[in-house]
Amino acid sequence: MSDAPRIHPTAAIDPGARLGEGVSIGAFAVVGADVEIGDGCQVGPHCSFAGPTRIGPGNRFISHVAVGGEPQDKKFAGERTELVIGERNVFREFVTLNRGTAGGGGVTRIGDDNWLLAYSHVAHDCIVGDHCVFSNNTTLAGHVTVGDWVIISGFAGAHQFCRIGDHAFLGMGALVNGDVPPFTMVGGNSLGRPRGINSEGLKRRGFDAERIAAIKRAYRTLYVAGLPLAEARQQLATQAESSADVRHLLDFIDGGERPLLR
Repeated sequence: MSDAPRIHPTAAIDPGARLGEGVSIGAFAVVGADVEIGDGCQVGPHCSFAGPTRIGPGNRFISHVAVGGEPQDKKFAGERTELVIGERNVFREFVTLNRGTAGGGGVTRIGDDNWLLAYSHVAHDCIVGDHCVFSNNTTLAGHVTVGDWVIISGFAGAHQFCRIGDHAFLGMGALVNGDVPPFTMVGGNSLGRPRGINSEGLKRRGFDAERIAAIKRAYRTLYVAGLPLAEARQQLATQAESSADVRHLLDFIDGGERPLLR
């Protein structure tokens, strides 16, 4: 079997595009100049790719996915910016992925092994980690950072410049306007608020009872004890001496520009 790209006769491929070995391009797909699609990627019908865009191996674009479009930012003036996608991601129907802006670092970046379900939107200058699931109609505004193993339920979204920490879970319809700490579960329906830790997700990923107990204790310090953030942070610093997970939580709290979701 040949490793040459398999291109449907109705697809339009710019001469400046680069296709890896074993790539398949479906009917009526459009691949523009300065687009690189890695080995083994599968592009379904009616997908469109604009550059500069770099896509790693093993990704699947199911149908009508719009990849590498100009950022939806009035300050964008046509400067060279990029979209960079890692490996083995799945992009379902009508997902939209925008390039970065010069003012936001110039790159929108998506990691490895993510699932972005129908109508999800990743705006300019977002950074998405690995092993995330974005359910239908997930929406990230510009400059949002999402960690690893994050699950975002349907019709949920994040305000620009927010961060969502590793192993967080956003419920259906949750709209967050502040930073979501690692391990935190955010309740759905309109303005999201913390509702405990993502215990079930942590168990599935191999966290033992001792680690989960330490994370629960840290959550209670931050959200249940009624402490001012500065005082809660002092107690977390003590807890972090015996827990790398609490240290990770504390480092997240100290590293943000937007207020912590509380």
